[in-house]
Amino acid sequence: MGNLGEGFGAAAISVFFFGSNFVPVKRFETGDGVFFQWIQCSAIWIAGLIVHLVRGSPPFEPIAMIGGVLWCCGNITVVPIVKMIGLSLGLLIWGTVNLLAGWASGTFGLFGMNKETVAHPALNYIGVGFAVLSVLIMVGIKTDVSTKVDQPSSSSSSSSGAKHHHQQQQAPSYYAPGGYGAEELGYERINDHLHPPTAAPDATDSDTDSWVDKLSMGQRRILGFMMASVAGVLYGVNFDPPTYVMNHNPDKSQNGLDYVFSHFCGIYGTSTLFVLIYCAAKRNRPAVFPQAILPGFICGAMWAIAQISWFFANNALSLVISFPIISTGPGIVASLWGIFAFGEIRGVRNYIVLLCAFACVITSAVLTSLSSMPTI
Repeated sequence: MGNLGEGFGAAAISVFFFGSNFVPVKRFETGDGVFFQWIQCSAIWIAGLIVHLVRGSPPFEPIAMIGGVLWCCGNITVVPIVKMIGLSLGLLIWGTVNLLAGWASGTFGLFGMNKETVAHPALNYIGVGFAVLSVLIMVGIKTDVSTKVDQPSSSSSSSSGAKHHHQQQQAPSYYAPGGYGAEELGYERINDHLHPPTAAPDATDSDTDSWVDKLSMGQRRILGFMMASVAGVLYGVNFDPPTYVMNHNPDKSQNGLDYVFSHFCGIYGTSTLFVLIYCAAKRNRPAVFPQAILPGFICGAMWAIAQISWFFANNALSLVISFPIISTGPGIVASLWGIFAFGEIRGVRNYIVLLCAFACVITSAVLTSLSSMPTI
């Protein structure tokens, strides 16, 4: 392991940017998420290229690229998961599985990796327990959204104009850490009221409808649970390929930053493949939301900073310590955005729940930090 102070500093940067990276895109409709994630991944690849050049163009590692492929396969499922079971439940499942998968990879040496040891294993185990508890607590945070929204029904339009019929619909009433809320699923706050988004100018109902809308509620719940669990595993093991290269090739670079570009190439290549398949499936009529392009690019750049910092933290602290901290900390940051920037978290009950979750995250960070120190 490297310098602990630098490692914890990198973990803090990672926590902040992971908790904030969806803020720029919060007010914009992203559709089914396929085009949006490609824009996001484009920014990620550029950030990886910059790191590659700054590091003196280290050798490309195809095995490390697999980690990016795994992450992107998990990321493409997020929007469908949110539509099927909601972000609160989705985040609870994939966040917990992500934490445990990443931590277990280092602790037990899964997938051929070396076991990572700490000076005080008991403290580490307890710290992980508090991290999981914080995720369970944060799912109880709800938005105070009780306003009705006017949902225009689809209607045919003539050259003289279109008539819109309105129906009352309850806005989504949940909030979970991650920078999402009612607006993230397409609702826009105007004059303290939530309104559904306007579709892209040239989009039709058939262009913007998601395949999720065709599923029954039971099918959504079952598939949503399965996809969230798979996404959590993919997120949790995305660092394993570059770690495997370092563990089994002592003659190669032992600095995680030298594998960032290979990892990010895997992300961008897989994302591009998904977009091409999507365009073909939509008969070259993909749902594109131009207003989300620049925010999506900024979102990707912020995510890249967080991921690069996580690479550094893994190198300095090890997976056993970095995963419990970085997997749970962003939820607190996102919740603070929800309180102070977007007014999504209101009421004494929500504040108490958030404080309890915050206490668990702090306890987890302290215990996992102490577990790495020879003497305490």
